[in-house]
Amino acid sequence: MKESVSKSVEYGVNDVPPPAQLLVLSIQHLMLMFVSIGLTILFAGQINGTIEFASTLVTLSLIAAGIGSIVQSVGLPFIGSGYLCPSLCGPTYLSLSLAAAWSGGMPLVRGMVFFAGLVEMAFAPLIDKLKKIFPPFIVGLVVTMVGISVIRMSVISLFGLDFKEDAIRNDDIIIGMVSLLTMVLCNIWGKGFIKIYCLLIGMIAGWSFALALIPEYKQNLDILKHYPLLAFPVIGPEFRHISLRMDLLLPFTVVAISSSLKSFGNLLAAQKSSEPELKEVKFAPIRKGILADGFSTAIAGLLGGMAVDTSSSNVGLAGSTKVLSRWISVGAGMLCILIAFCPKITVAASLIPKPVLGASTIFAGCFMICTGLAEMFAEEWNPRKTFTAGISLFFGLSTAFLPSLYARTPAIIQLVFTDPLPTTTILAIGLNIIINLDETVSGLKKHFRPGKG
Repeated sequence: MKESVSKSVEYGVNDVPPPAQLLVLSIQHLMLMFVSIGLTILFAGQINGTIEFASTLVTLSLIAAGIGSIVQSVGLPFIGSGYLCPSLCGPTYLSLSLAAAWSGGMPLVRGMVFFAGLVEMAFAPLIDKLKKIFPPFIVGLVVTMVGISVIRMSVISLFGLDFKEDAIRNDDIIIGMVSLLTMVLCNIWGKGFIKIYCLLIGMIAGWSFALALIPEYKQNLDILKHYPLLAFPVIGPEFRHISLRMDLLLPFTVVAISSSLKSFGNLLAAQKSSEPELKEVKFAPIRKGILADGFSTAIAGLLGGMAVDTSSSNVGLAGSTKVLSRWISVGAGMLCILIAFCPKITVAASLIPKPVLGASTIFAGCFMICTGLAEMFAEEWNPRKTFTAGISLFFGLSTAFLPSLYARTPAIIQLVFTDPLPTTTILAIGLNIIINLDETVSGLKKHFRPGKG
């Protein structure tokens, strides 16, 4: 059933697409979510985990991501934003989780991830206090940074690389560009289902092209015959205990707050797409969304999976296709849990060529960046906004350009200068307060001047 929405929107946030379309749209978002499987496999490889360990870690992480996607979007009274904003195993916690694994194994990873989820849940109510420090241009800046934050990962993948230092193959570049152009042209020129399923069509076209062009991709599929269609995870001794360490509490607290700020940006973008008629930010669903994100991370820790996070790419895909139904996120979450017990499907999805995945993320990121910029410059600009946004962007982006520089700075600097999105957000809030301090003081003087009642 379709609610009354703008003609430019295919399915509004509360619309329920027909069952067949809901299934295909959920699969489209699920395929984009599978980008995160690579991080889980990378984590297992870095700690020399066995194939059985990696398989169990993927399964438990997918279950946590599925639960997170459902809780985030189904529209419960006290938790979840009610927007299309699925969860996946994001990179936010990767480096700290590796440090915990190297020093205390999976029991320590489980405990610290669970603790981080509790920190995010505790941070959620504080979002209401931020109402006055998020004018529209800062909201736009944060949304822009959500798109910018996926640039590094998406471009490296587009060129078919695991790491930026790897050799580049011409065929991978061609595959990536064919995938991206197919998605873009289907979105621009397509009508009906072609426009709605533009990302899925582009991924299928790119994968087919890769199989025809590079024998390696076809050979990789041979591994599928060694995996069963259905299987329960093998819970080894690594997943049977949980522990904490005091010296890791502060680092995980900082990363948890950074993760909350990242989710804040994703939820702002989802709200902007889902409710464009809003004149100012509606903080209640965002507060409940961050609470759901923390809950999902805590669940991941208890299960023994990787920490989960809201997905910038899926929010961007929803905005670019104008298919915003929250039930798609619920459907993707249910499929995520189901597929967790289907090793053959999980492994097949993890074999999607990297250039195709990179093209998908770039496609979604373009919408996020341009939507944010449009929001930033929708009202009259002035020098105060120039320096607030400009300085925040300079230093926020520098964390991506010069990570080795910040690794040598004092610990207090490293707490803030971590990643483009949270760094830019923190600086923008602080600078907006400082630069407008004269107007705030002037307003207070007028309010409390003698003779005023």
